[in-house]
Amino acid sequence: MKSLAFPALPVALALLCFGTVMRADWLVGSYATNSVLRYSETDGSFLGPLVASSSGGLTGPTAGIFGPDGLLYVSSAATHEVLRYRVTDGAFQGTFVTAGSGGLNGPQGLTFGADGNLYVSSSYTNQILRYNGATGALLGTFVSAGSGGLDYPDGLAFGSDGQLYVGGFNTNSVLRYNGTNGAFVDTFVAANSGGLSTPEYLRFGPDGHLYVPSWSGDNVMKFDRTTGASLGAIVTAGSGGLDTAREIAWGADGKLYVTSFGADNGSARDAVLRFDATTGAFIDPFITVGSGGLDGPTFLIRTSAIPEPGAYAVLAGAVVLGVATWRRRFLSSQRGSRSSSRLQAESEWFNPSA
Repeated sequence: MKSLAFPALPVALALLCFGTVMRADWLVGSYATNSVLRYSETDGSFLGPLVASSSGGLTGPTAGIFGPDGLLYVSSAATHEVLRYRVTDGAFQGTFVTAGSGGLNGPQGLTFGADGNLYVSSSYTNQILRYNGATGALLGTFVSAGSGGLDYPDGLAFGSDGQLYVGGFNTNSVLRYNGTNGAFVDTFVAANSGGLSTPEYLRFGPDGHLYVPSWSGDNVMKFDRTTGASLGAIVTAGSGGLDTAREIAWGADGKLYVTSFGADNGSARDAVLRFDATTGAFIDPFITVGSGGLDGPTFLIRTSAIPEPGAYAVLAGAVVLGVATWRRRFLSSQRGSRSSSRLQAESEWFNPSA
């Protein structure tokens, strides 16, 4: 009897092909061009726009994160919205948080909490707003206006302790709030600690410590994860031409990447610079000045391995082929089985003693 096992060869070939077109990219928000650009994680070369200029009404992209659904969420600061895009091809997937919902004004930082909901810093109203992580519906004000002295909230992140950490751009500090109800806990990083000036998109690093890019300080500061005490500048002022540091991220190579927004027209404006994550030593301009039209780099995120657009078609075609092959084998076996049963029944009819 023929094997009815699902044919492995077509799918194996498809997966082989699929694997060869998998890639991980850097996505960079380009503020002045209202777009999200894509760069090779291998050499920083420009791969084209992911989100085309003004797609879905995008105006002034300030922050970008991946949601639980795998989509890219981008804050559109000038239109006071949060928009969604497909990561594979940048197709607009709709407005997630509608304009001004809950009083949203000048959205900056975005983060999803352990509860699956979306938290957004409303910079012009000095609040943190919370939205349903599945529908985008307003759930209310999480951190009330000015709580704990909050003034122009920018970056925000949940720590390993479950608390919410928020950078106060105008107070040169990092405030901490209860991760469940938004109540003010304390000032985690005191004003101007270690020289912190105008904190941007803070991140907890692989070592657990808090890293904060300093907009006007042109550096990246490091703070103790437990006490908030300054551990100094991991990236010193102006290193490698750094001009208005905005966002940081760690690459697959373990290096630290920093967006150089270029508000002061420095030599490395509109670029992404790479540094040693341990010593802070400058390595190179990984994404060179203005590459692909980059103008005012804001957020910086690395995709996990995603397929090239044609890969899905390859895999789908192979699966269809495999199903068709299996169906033919199945029908053939059924016909053979029926023929065999009929012959046996006829034999028993004519030979009752058999």
